[in-house]
Amino acid sequence: MISFLELTQRACILVRMAQFSFDIESTYDKGEMDHVFDQVQKELVNRYDLKGTQAKAEWLDDKTGIKISGDNQYHLDAIIDMFRKKAAKRDVSQKTFDTTQDAETTNLRMIWLVPFKNGLKQDDAKKVTKLLKAEMPKVKTQIQGEGIRVMSPKKDELQATMQLLRAADFDFPLTFTNFR
Repeated sequence: MISFLELTQRACILVRMAQFSFDIESTYDKGEMDHVFDQVQKELVNRYDLKGTQAKAEWLDDKTGIKISGDNQYHLDAIIDMFRKKAAKRDVSQKTFDTTQDAETTNLRMIWLVPFKNGLKQDDAKKVTKLLKAEMPKVKTQIQGEGIRVMSPKKDELQATMQLLRAADFDFPLTFTNFR
């Protein structure tokens, strides 16, 4: 039979060995992006400089991006600027919009496909883990598919890790999930 003292000692050892963790992902909240899209649609109807033009925004397949149409580059820039402002108000990262593709001109109309960045690529995950190993050596990282698990015995180290990653300037959005 185990004594009460022995049982509490075992419990203390387990508590000391506990690992706290969180996951790093590069995703966006689809619900928030729906709200951003709806707000931009309302503003498009009311914008004086876009009335009477072919300026509009549509979803890409399965809401993985937006298709922006307009008469000229000014219209495209105005619409993507609306998306960025509305996204910022709803705490959606500006880095979610992949504006690297060029606009296409067809029949006196410009079309710009802007997909959303979703999922952490292997190269991006390696950049993050390299930074964490250099700056936070006590924190353990593990790449898991399209995410990174960060583990530490101290919650304070995990919070410092989050602050470090928020301050770092990556070209992709980071979200922190699955706190344990």
